Order: sequence, then C-alpha cells, then structure tokens
Amino acid sequence: MPQIRLTPEEIHSLAYDTLTRTGYGDAHAQAIAAFLATCQMDDCGSHGLFRLFMCVETMRRGTVDGTAEPEIVTDDSAVVRADARGGISLLATQGGLPLLTERARRFGVAALAVNRCYHFSALWPEVEHLAREGLSALSMVPSHAWVAPAGGTRGALGTNPIAFAWPRGDTDPLVFDLATSAFARGEIELYRREGKPLPEGVALDADGKPTTDPEAAMQGAMCTFGGHKGSALSLMVELMAGPLIGDMTSLESMAYAEGRPEAPYHGQIIVAFDPARLSGGRADAGQSSAEALFAEIAGQGARLPAERRYAARARNKARGYVEIAQSLYDDLKAL
Repeated sequence: MPQIRLTPEEIHSLAYDTLTRTGYGDAHAQAIAAFLATCQMDDCGSHGLFRLFMCVETMRRGTVDGTAEPEIVTDDSAVVRADARGGISLLATQGGLPLLTERARRFGVAALAVNRCYHFSALWPEVEHLAREGLSALSMVPSHAWVAPAGGTRGALGTNPIAFAWPRGDTDPLVFDLATSAFARGEIELYRREGKPLPEGVALDADGKPTTDPEAAMQGAMCTFGGHKGSALSLMVELMAGPLIGDMTSLESMAYAEGRPEAPYHGQIIVAFDPARLSGGRADAGQSSAEALFAEIAGQGARLPAERRYAARARNKARGYVEIAQSLYDDLKAL
C-alpha cells in the first residue's frame, strides 16, 4: 500500500487546520492536535490522525462544544472534579492534572473525575505524565456499548480501556493502556479500511455469531479479551468511570448518541498514588523491588509494557517523520 511521510509539524498542522476549519476553537484544536501527534509518533495509528474522522463527525452533528471552557472544582479533600461542559475531554483533563498531582502528594492517593466529556483518545499520555511526576496512576473510561459480555450476543459494555503507569526515576515509566475488548474499535475500523479480515475470536455479527469480517463486526458486537475475565474487568470500568463519578455507562452513552457516529459522551476517572507517602518512607526499597521484578522479566526475553512504543517514539523522532497510508492521508485532506 502506498505510504506518505509526515513530520511532527505536518501532523500537527494537518490536525489543527482540520479541526479549526470544522468548528473547534483554538484551545481545543491545539490540545487535540498535540495529542494526535503524540499518538502518531508512537506508531499508534488507531489513536492518531485516524481519530480526526470521529472528531469532525461529532462536530458536524452539532453535539460537541468546540469552544467549551472546562470548570475545575475542588475542596479540601483528595477529589478533583473537572466538568468538560460538553467539550472534548482533553482540556478538562489537562486542567485537572496539576491539582490531582498536588493532592496525591498531600494525601497519598487522589482522584480526578472528568464529567460531561466527549472522549476519543488513548489514556497512556495522561498516566505517563503523572509517572514522570513520580506518581503511579490508573485511568479508566467507558465508551459506547459496542462490546458483548462473555456469553452474550449483543453490545452492553464499552471497549473500556484501563491505563496504568509506574514511575522509574530517570528511566521511561512502565505504562500500559489496554482495552478490555479483544480489539480496540479503531483497530476494527482500520482493518475495514484496509480490507483485511479480523483475527478469530474478536467480534460477533448482528446475529451474535463469531465473524472475521470487519464490516459485519461493525454491525454486530466486539468480544472481551479473556472471556469472563475481561468481561468482569470491563464491568468494573463501567462502574468506576460511570456511576461512581456520577456519569454515564456505555449503554447510556450509546442511547444519548441516538445512533449518530460520534465520539462517546461520558466521564473519565484518573487515580494517582504517591509511592513516597504510601510506602511509609520506604519508596527507595520499593523501587528496588520493582526494578528487580522488571529485570527478571526482561532477563527472560519478555518485553515490558510500553517498550515498543518508546522504541517507535525514539525511531520516529530521530528520523523526523512517520509513515501513513496515502489513502488515509487523502481522506484526511478531504475533511
């Protein structure tokens, strides 16, 4: 498939110009464009420029507020609340992270609840940021009810990703960001665009039967990873990032969209942990134990989470560009 090379600046400009020309204000466009460039430079195509289609469609449907100013609310507790007020989540999350960091260091554990946001993005950049501040972090979001529970035949759960980060001092943090579905929704859409069959066991058709046809999967439901184990984790995400913070489940988000192909509308929870406080002053010993565990894993030839992304980031930064399909680029320019 023909490829085209884009520099980080070209990625940002393509995203920013597309967003501002379709109704997003400068602040939101800058935040989204920077985020998409980060993901694209990490070779995460499913959450890079490809997500512009969802951002634009959501704006064209007249639902997202492209100029909404988030409201950050806090008190003397360890809870920070960020009301996105109907905008894309990124500005609200960015506005709440400094207070979350401060509260985690004060109390040992703190939580950021982001409400009333349209969400399309990966979770790892936010938890990686916290880990580089010396905190461990956990983040979760629901989505639309695209995923069938284990043993079910139709969507009831979201793709419901969980992201986790562990600080490692001057070394890149340990970070993972995984959907509790067997595949991310964006990956199925990329398979459909490229005309490739899906792996076995990741999707059901509209009749609830297994399928490898990405088009049939888009009309049916996705499967959780690991059967009942992934299904249970997905249910946990629904509760933690929905009712717990006073926001929507994936079923409610899908009903709210009324069948429109737009970004899910729901909430997000981020929890930060301070090893210095929680270890009772034994953070250095705890870090040594963690590093010994990491060394054992690496010594067996296994890869730690995020190592491939960090390698892609370094490679793409060094050469100064990434490659995307020419057909994708042409479709993006047409926006």
